[in-house]
Amino acid sequence: MERDTTLNNIVHQVPSPCYLVDTALLRRNLEMLQQVKRRSDCKILLALKAFSMWGVFDLIKPYLDGTCASSINEARLGAQEIGGEVHVFCPAWQDREIEPLGQLADHVIFNSLAQFERFGKTLLVINRGIQLGLRINPAHSEAPAALYDPCAPGSHLGILAQDMPRKLPGEITGLHFHTLCEQNSDALERTLAAVEKNFGPYLEQVQWFNFGGGHHITRDDYNIDLLCQLVSGFKDRYGVEIYLEPGEAVALNTGYLIATVLDIVHNQIDIAILDTSATAHMPDVLEMPYRPNIEGAGKPGERPYTFRLAGRTCLAGDVIGDYSFDHPLKPGERLIFHDMAHYTMVKNTTFNGIPLPDIVICDSTGNTFHIQRKFNYDDFKMRLS
Repeated sequence: MERDTTLNNIVHQVPSPCYLVDTALLRRNLEMLQQVKRRSDCKILLALKAFSMWGVFDLIKPYLDGTCASSINEARLGAQEIGGEVHVFCPAWQDREIEPLGQLADHVIFNSLAQFERFGKTLLVINRGIQLGLRINPAHSEAPAALYDPCAPGSHLGILAQDMPRKLPGEITGLHFHTLCEQNSDALERTLAAVEKNFGPYLEQVQWFNFGGGHHITRDDYNIDLLCQLVSGFKDRYGVEIYLEPGEAVALNTGYLIATVLDIVHNQIDIAILDTSATAHMPDVLEMPYRPNIEGAGKPGERPYTFRLAGRTCLAGDVIGDYSFDHPLKPGERLIFHDMAHYTMVKNTTFNGIPLPDIVICDSTGNTFHIQRKFNYDDFKMRLS
């Protein structure tokens, strides 16, 4: 996977390690999402759990309808930095969160009827215009990994059909499901069939329906035509407003992690130790797990020189993977990891006191960049006490 050559100069001028986000690529994704909105007459929200880089929110604002949040902090960020609608879902709320939740949110989605009964009327007192919804569990699994399957047996997410009331409470105006993870629209088609089969009696009782996230809309092979057909068809059948809440699709293939080789060691295989870390800076490499693409690199043995790439924490498993190169790696050499905008900054840690990568914004069309944020000792210390 080769990077646009217009970024060559930028990559070698920015700090290492750093997250480098290209606004030209981000705008491309946003324009695709805007076309989906126009064609299907749906609303699209930015899922902050995937991408919360508020330094580019001024670019995002004109294209999307607001944000979806998973906490009070995310809701506050969305309300302050993007505006528009603020939708919030959390598996369970605490009493002290209800007052700020009512002040920040436009839509609150409950994970259980018990949570709705406990907090719903209070929210309506705080904010008479707030919309309340329930998350349903279609009991239909699509996610490719168990860690990301909210519909797996035993899942704590969403209400099963057999646990729904005969008639929805009058205060409930919408329903929400989330089943997908980096998937195409055929997975949504199967999910909607399960939703209509298992929750049919409730679909005409609501005013809006949220199809959740995991829609890989901006991926090259994504079937946008089918997505628009599914959304439009559902709207026509039930007369509801439809929301999509992709996070990854907003930032997909818009950013890089720039890293530098610090040392080469050998233990049955040549090992390059980098100034970045899988566990601290790109944890999905271990959690998902997945193998990130690196510019100019191939699979082990595919090119003449194979190296294991390791992070510089004390965790023995802080290994990014085995890659092959056309030349032997040397200390001081830079590596460019692709698709590192989403689920990186939002999940990274300061484990071992390793500094967080700087955040850099660039525009490849103008060959310009600026350092948005540098992290220091205080960022590490203040998290701990």
